[in-house]
Amino acid sequence: MTKVAIAGSTGSIGRQTLDVIASSRTNDDCSYELVALSAHSSADEIISQARHWKPKLVVVTDPIARARVARELVGIEVIADLSELASVADVVVNGVVGFAGLSVTISTLKAGKRLALANKESLIAAGPIVAPLRAVKGAEIIPVDSEHCAIHQCLRSSKNHPGEVARLLLTASGGPFRGRTSGSLADVTITQALAHPTWSMGPKITVDSSTLMNKGLEVIEAHQLFGIDYHAIDVVVHPQSIVHSMVEFRDGATIAQLSMPDMRLPIAYALDYPNRSSVGFGSIDWSTLSRLDFEQPDCDTFRCLGLAYSAGRIGGTAPAWLSAANEVAVEAFLAGRVRWTQIASIIEATLQHHDGLIPGDVQDIMLADAVARQWARKEVSR
Repeated sequence: MTKVAIAGSTGSIGRQTLDVIASSRTNDDCSYELVALSAHSSADEIISQARHWKPKLVVVTDPIARARVARELVGIEVIADLSELASVADVVVNGVVGFAGLSVTISTLKAGKRLALANKESLIAAGPIVAPLRAVKGAEIIPVDSEHCAIHQCLRSSKNHPGEVARLLLTASGGPFRGRTSGSLADVTITQALAHPTWSMGPKITVDSSTLMNKGLEVIEAHQLFGIDYHAIDVVVHPQSIVHSMVEFRDGATIAQLSMPDMRLPIAYALDYPNRSSVGFGSIDWSTLSRLDFEQPDCDTFRCLGLAYSAGRIGGTAPAWLSAANEVAVEAFLAGRVRWTQIASIIEATLQHHDGLIPGDVQDIMLADAVARQWARKEVSR
C-alpha cells in the first residue's frame, strides 16, 4: 500500500488529492494509506480532515494555528516542519502555493521518495539546486500540473527523448481575458481576474493564468523537468482546455494528451505511476465535443509570458527573481493596491535589479528570493 503525504492539504490540489483517495476507496480498489497532512493556518479545515482521515502526522506552519490544532487532535503528532512529511511517506504531493513549497521539494528528493509536484515555484526558483537531487536513489518527480503531466505521458512513447523531441507545445486556456487588448484591461477587477473559464484553482494561480505568467512559469518548469531548450518550447492558446499539451517529434509526429479539465487525473497519475489509476477522471464525451481551437498567444498584451522566457534564458537566480516579484505583485493586486496591468510592470522593473548570482546552495536561492521581494515591494509602493 502506497503511503501518501499531502503538503497543502487544505488547498485546491490537496482537497482534490483527498477526493482521488476517497474515490479509490469507493471503487474498492484503494492502494493508498494517507499518513500525513499539512496546512499553513487553516486550522478548522485541517482539524476536520485529520479527524476524518486519521493520519499519523499533521504539519501546521503557523504557530498560533498549530497550537490550536495540537489541542484538538489528541493522539496525532502535530509539528511545524514541512520537511518531515517525506519521513513517513512513499509519495509526497506538494500542493503548497508559492516559494514556501521549496522545503517540501528538496526534502522529498533528498529522502529518495516520489514527489508529486504541483508547486511549480520551488522548481523554477531552485532549479539548479533541485536538479542534482533527482539522481538520489529512489527520487523521482512526477508533475501534477496538467500541462507537464501531459508532456510526461506523451514522452512515454519515446525511448530517446533528447534525440527524438523536436519541441514541446504547452497549451494555455488564455484565461478570462483572452482576446482583450491592453487598453481594455486597464480597469479590470479582482473578481474578473479570478473568473477562470475552465479551471477551478486558488486565487494566486488564477491571477497568474489571467496574466499568462502561469504559462511562463510552466515554460521554465518544462525546461527544468525535461531538459528541453527554450527555443524548442512553445505556447499555444487552446481555449477548450481539452488538449493539455503536446510533444512534436523529429519525424513530424505530434503526440497529445486529451481529457476534460479535471486535476484529479494528473493527481491520480502521479500517485499510481508507473501504473494507470483504476479510477477514471476527465473522460471525454466525444458525441458532444464539436471543435478544438488553437491560436498564438498575444505577447504584447500579456507581457508576463515574454518576461518568463527572458528570465529562463538568463538562468541562475533570474527565475527565482521572476517568481518572487510575481508573488509580490499578485499579492498587491489581490489586496487592491495595484492594477492588473501593473503586475507585469512591477516584475519587469524588479528584474532590472537582478544581480546575476549563480546559486551554489539553497541559501543562495533564499537570498535571491528575499532581495527580489524587497525590490518588488519598492516597485509596489511607487
